[in-house]
Amino acid sequence: MAKEEGISARSTLWYLVFVGFAVNYMIRINTNITIVAMIKQSDTEFVGEVKVDYACYVPAGNGSTMAELTTTHQESRSLLRSREGRIISPEQLLLAFLNLDPQKDGFEWNDYQQGLILGAFYWLHWITQIPGGILARRYGTKLVFGASNVIGCWMCVLMPIASYWDYRVLVVLRVLQGLICGLAWPAMHHMAGQWIPPNERSKFVTAYLGSSVGVALNFPLFGYIISWTSWEYVFHFCGIFGTVWYVAWLYFVYDSPAEHPRIHPNERKYIESSLGITEHSAGRREHQDEQRTPWKQIILSKAMWMTVIAQWGGIWGLFTLMTQAPTYFNNVHGWNIEMTGLLSGIPHLCRMLFAYVFSIVGDHLLKHELMSRTGVRKMGGTLCCVVNGIFVFVLACSGCNSLMATIFLTLATTVHGAVSTGPLANLVDMSPRYAGILLGFSGMITVVPGFVSPIIVGMLGNHTVEQWRIIFLITSGTLIICGLLYMAFADSTQQAWNSCDDLSSTSGSIHEDELKGLKTSDLEAYRDESKEEKLEVDPKVGDTDTVRLSSV
Repeated sequence: MAKEEGISARSTLWYLVFVGFAVNYMIRINTNITIVAMIKQSDTEFVGEVKVDYACYVPAGNGSTMAELTTTHQESRSLLRSREGRIISPEQLLLAFLNLDPQKDGFEWNDYQQGLILGAFYWLHWITQIPGGILARRYGTKLVFGASNVIGCWMCVLMPIASYWDYRVLVVLRVLQGLICGLAWPAMHHMAGQWIPPNERSKFVTAYLGSSVGVALNFPLFGYIISWTSWEYVFHFCGIFGTVWYVAWLYFVYDSPAEHPRIHPNERKYIESSLGITEHSAGRREHQDEQRTPWKQIILSKAMWMTVIAQWGGIWGLFTLMTQAPTYFNNVHGWNIEMTGLLSGIPHLCRMLFAYVFSIVGDHLLKHELMSRTGVRKMGGTLCCVVNGIFVFVLACSGCNSLMATIFLTLATTVHGAVSTGPLANLVDMSPRYAGILLGFSGMITVVPGFVSPIIVGMLGNHTVEQWRIIFLITSGTLIICGLLYMAFADSTQQAWNSCDDLSSTSGSIHEDELKGLKTSDLEAYRDESKEEKLEVDPKVGDTDTVRLSSV
């Protein structure tokens, strides 16, 4: 952290990780909205220009209401159907040059084919969850996380031509994207263990919720791109934006403070002291990295399985609401594509903001020793699962009350943001050394709701209020049961298998160094820094006051 930069290396890392996760989710959701513009639209759900086949449809009682409906749906349908007056895509020009069918009316893909395209991302996504953490430990998060995202973005550029070629080619690309992008999440937990002091981890993990902002902003943005150009440019944008992010990632991010050429010495000293990293412990870490991963201890760890259970419930709720919300509001409440896109995105922005605020609360409780680490993690798990489940239960009972449905769907998605201070941070607490592998193991299991939940929705049906009530009750029950188990049995203390047995008896564990470092490093490391940079630090706060250079 150079004096003139005014921003710490940890803050820079947070921003680029935040955007990186937004990029990661941009890759997985772009097809969700473009497919609406890609397929040939059906007229069966309209009488004239008014949509009438949704569950809560009530015949208009006056002319003004009918006129509003007519105008709204006419605009929404023309947005998707016509290419006139728009910028022609390179793929369209290529098709015209080769005298091939430009598919101006859209692709004639049936519901089954559309489902294959949308679900293909998750088919092999789980396979690379554990390898992501292993590769990060071996080759570094900078390479694994960066390459995973940018390759996924470059594949987006190929999707328009693949769509015109054959939908099965598009399915193959989506499967490969899911496989490659699966490396990103577990790889990042390894970097958190190398860069972030324990009492700042809740705040750092909020960067993972860049995914929420990616959902909240990209849905409206992609709709705007489609309306002014054509759906192909959504994929072009993803490729360009991902490349720009990757260039910044390569320049600003390094795998550890010791490798960073521009980090301020005082910041490096603070980080390494907090993590218990000395020349002696660094040698121990290098020796430990060469040893085998304790798979048996990880698999048999109760604390690990409680975290997995909490993650399962939270992901089930999040993916169900994120994937099905547009369909729910369209089929039950009859909202048009613009409204469903906007209101399906807003809850994820609220989720990110809530995660940031709650992480500050969690870090405050830890730094001032007002609550144990396990207590803070359980509090986060309670909000993201149990309270979430209660809100989804109310959503299930909302019937045709669209205002009530909107409020409680937003609240349910919002409180899931507490996961960054709960189960997500718990993985790093249990084992900083194997954090990437733990997240990979957890992700391999908890990605299952990503394709199981849509299957259940398809089996139950998604057209009536009663069908949706059952769907939301299943989701609510899953959230509450998983949350209660986490509340009862979660443990965020560092597990014994984090350190090598043969080293712990003679030279102590890394965790002991870390705890010792936490007690002495904060004030000592920043006293010199405050003198040089004239930062205002309250001397009464002592070692619990971490200068918020890593605040975002």
